Amino acid sequence: MEFSWELNLKCPGTTGNLNVLYPLPPLLASKQRRAACSIVSIASLLHIITWNVGSATPPDDITSLLGLNVGDGNTDMYIIGLQEVNSMINKRLKDVLFTDQWSEVCMERLSPFGYVLVTSQRMQGLLLLVFAKYFHLPFLRGVQTETTRTGLGGYWGNKGGVSARMSAFGHTICFLNCHLPAHMENSEQRMEDFESILQQQQFEGQAAIGVLDHDVVFWFGDLNFRIDDLDMQVVKSAIDNNKFSMLLEKDQLNMAKDSETVLEGFQEGPLKFPPTYKFDVGTDTYDTSGKKRKPAWTDRILWRLRATATAGAAVSTGKRCSISALTSGTKVTQHYYRSHMEYTVSDHKPVSSIFTLQFPYKVDIPLVTIIVEDEWNSIADATAKFKLVPSYPRSSWDWIGLYKVGFKHHKDYVGYVWAKQEEADFNRQEQQVTFTEEELPKGSGDFILGYYSNNMSTIVGVTEPFQIQLPTSGPDTSSSDSSDFSSEDDSTVVLMKTRSRSPSPRKAKHRSHRSHRSHSHSRSRSGSPAQAKMKMLNVTASPSSTTTAESESTRLPAEGSSSQVSASVVKEKDIEGSGV
Repeated sequence: MEFSWELNLKCPGTTGNLNVLYPLPPLLASKQRRAACSIVSIASLLHIITWNVGSATPPDDITSLLGLNVGDGNTDMYIIGLQEVNSMINKRLKDVLFTDQWSEVCMERLSPFGYVLVTSQRMQGLLLLVFAKYFHLPFLRGVQTETTRTGLGGYWGNKGGVSARMSAFGHTICFLNCHLPAHMENSEQRMEDFESILQQQQFEGQAAIGVLDHDVVFWFGDLNFRIDDLDMQVVKSAIDNNKFSMLLEKDQLNMAKDSETVLEGFQEGPLKFPPTYKFDVGTDTYDTSGKKRKPAWTDRILWRLRATATAGAAVSTGKRCSISALTSGTKVTQHYYRSHMEYTVSDHKPVSSIFTLQFPYKVDIPLVTIIVEDEWNSIADATAKFKLVPSYPRSSWDWIGLYKVGFKHHKDYVGYVWAKQEEADFNRQEQQVTFTEEELPKGSGDFILGYYSNNMSTIVGVTEPFQIQLPTSGPDTSSSDSSDFSSEDDSTVVLMKTRSRSPSPRKAKHRSHRSHRSHSHSRSRSGSPAQAKMKMLNVTASPSSTTTAESESTRLPAEGSSSQVSASVVKEKDIEGSGV
């Protein structure tokens, strides 16, 4: 599998560019060269989508929306923000117990390309999904989500914002999906609600407290800004003749940028596509109903770099991209910004944008490195060793999952073993776990191992794919059902659950296996595919820089997870959601 992060090396005594595969070539392999050289920047490709789906069910094919027919999995992360996901009472209860339809269809389409759901957040009709290539998971840390209700004076979640924050390779990023108040006359209310969302959303930890404290913020959603002054016929005539500039002069969001302090620093690419609202459902025709809503660019994607940039940091290249950069070296480049007219299930058209996010290189070592043999040909081969960095906050509830390549989320495993530290392991640098026969698939295929951190609520170490070819006489066991996963916000409907050591609601048995058998006959696969799958390194002459790691302070969940769900007991935690 190709790795799409691009690295830039600074090494004394070298000039020009050199394309190599990671790990470092002999040119840089010696200890002295590695000490003198440092990776100074790393870039990733982000695909952001926003869509007000108007309570519709997902269309049959979202391939073109995800760009899978063009990029075929070259994107590093997908961030999908939806508004007006069906939140009727019967749908909400079903989505608590099972995965909602939109999350399911996104996972189904993205998982075959190696994307795993990192996190999600649901607040009534607002849904935020964050996916990443599985080998990036160990470097996405401090993942947290927040919700803010602004409907009915802050008591109702039909309007508001949901967000997800994390550090990627040591740099903080926040994704904010908003649905702001509708109607032409509510422009000031939209700005007030946005400011309220920014004030209320506070994350735990010292690295980044509020949304705007992050190195990079992406703000998107149905922001509901309209086109002022111009009447319907003028607007439609301008659209028909592709004269968008006269409409953009009257766009409420563009006008607000000049006067609203809260918008300071936010940037948006050029709007070269027709307004995305409002259409007759099932058509490409603007509203012909009695309301005759004026077309508008309600669906937007903006970004902001933390306020340390110089006044001239924003640069327009004249090409089909927009670039902005911080003096610290962080840079955002927008490659395209477009709508998708072919989707007609809603009265809004989806909008997407692809960015390259480049920032100074900080973190290159996973918290947990897992070592496994190339093949498991018998049950006796089913062992793995792992090593922890000294600063890793270990828990006795950590576990190592066996995942089939193409898994959807961290609970989508075939089997697991506990990574509990035994007393005899305290002084050992490497520790070993053993999978029993009941934890193994009954057939062959490509698999990976992932180390799940209970304290950090994420996978902190993965292996490269390896093969399992076990003798079998029965059908292959499938991985855990994605219905185990729910994006439901716990502020809506909470199920009362029994307490168990199992990391999954599907399993209640606590298994912990250890073996001291070692292998020396074949090469091992390390737990950092990012270091083995690097596609390109650019080598230039320059002083070295220091590699640092962001200290993580994350939300600590209560130890233990749910193992049995009692659907007969439903608790109302607050009014938001469905009025249960």
